[in-house]
Amino acid sequence: MIIQNLGVLEGVSKAGNAWKKQEWLMETPGQYPKKVKFTVFGENRVNNMQFEPGKNYIISVDIESREYNGRYYTDVTAYAMRPADGAAPTAAPAPAAAPVATAAPAQPAAPADPFASSGNDTDDLPF
Repeated sequence: MIIQNLGVLEGVSKAGNAWKKQEWLMETPGQYPKKVKFTVFGENRVNNMQFEPGKNYIISVDIESREYNGRYYTDVTAYAMRPADGAAPTAAPAPAAAPVATAAPAQPAAPADPFASSGNDTDDLPF
């Protein structure tokens, strides 16, 4: 669930390129929820990936750690999102070289459950 919009940051790189990022705070679901700050980087993504505090989203992220002066810092960067209600995802356009599937391959039959009871309940070991 999105908790808070932490604001937009803009600047110019040493190479003279403008950049823009927006930071958000979310809380993970589960028995022990965690708060996670993540970043949406790039003007197009910032404009297209707008979250609403209090709503649930499925967010695709890249997680990367980097070293600076002997310490490690971790960045969580979102690159796609969709509302948890199943609406269409919002993401950067797919690369031009992305493969296109023309037909779905046949699905093989599911393997038998190795832990299913064989009728002999005297031994419950799976091997």
